[in-house]
Amino acid sequence: MLGKIDHIEIEASDADEMAEFLKKLGYEELRQTDHHGTSYELEPADGDGPIFEIHTVEGEEVPGINHIAFAHDDVEQLADELRDAGVERVVDPYYVEKTGRTICNFRDPDGRRFQAVDEADE
Repeated sequence: MLGKIDHIEIEASDADEMAEFLKKLGYEELRQTDHHGTSYELEPADGDGPIFEIHTVEGEEVPGINHIAFAHDDVEQLADELRDAGVERVVDPYYVEKTGRTICNFRDPDGRRFQAVDEADE
């Protein structure tokens, strides 16, 4: 039902510092947006592996993994399939203008957030 991991979003104490750290590990900056303040998207230099999306924590957030996102070619259909399979807390898909992608959030039984992103929007 789900595709490959598209990205892993990390809430960092300092997004700039975390982005520089990942560059030291061989990641390259794919893009920078103002999504959630300054946001960095970094990909492995060889292109093999998921993207890391980095934000600086705000308010009551704490550093850590915010969500893991999976690529899918039809997020609307996936949302229906998740509901039909008994997955609870599926949020209706919506378009995020700042990233240019349609996403659908859902949670596991312990409340951790997962996401599907429509790879057709990239």
